Amino acid sequence: MLDVRQLDLEEIATALQDQSAYEYRWLIDPASGEIMMWTADGGIDGKTPIDLDELDLVPIEALPPSVWHRDMADFAERVSDEQAGRRLLRAIQGRGAFRRFKDELHEEYPHLLTAWHAFHHARATRRAIDWLLDNHVIDDAAASNCRMEHPDPDVP
Repeated sequence: MLDVRQLDLEEIATALQDQSAYEYRWLIDPASGEIMMWTADGGIDGKTPIDLDELDLVPIEALPPSVWHRDMADFAERVSDEQAGRRLLRAIQGRGAFRRFKDELHEEYPHLLTAWHAFHHARATRRAIDWLLDNHVIDDAAASNCRMEHPDPDVP
């Protein structure tokens, strides 16, 4: 098992959110914690094509958009300004929810941007921790300690 401090939780969280990984795959070496990109044309070194099955690496599959959508809803529900919360909840209805949510924050509620980024970062970090635990890269104690270090921040 690896020490959580050896791992780039932010990069793992990015991989878990990457819905565009069709031509490439995020991988992690469970022995070292190193994160790599793989493509069909260039393998992991960018030059030598290699089949994914030949690598002793664990693919980091993106989590479904509904997981990240729930974060936007949770954030909007915690906003103390009822009108802002309602508008943010309305923005995430239907197709284009992620773009509308960002636009609403940037255009109408820029004072909430810092809080949103902190909230989103805490959630993404805990998901990275859970993914590492589920894939036997870290143990229960390390996951539990690390989760406690990344609680949801207060939302204004």
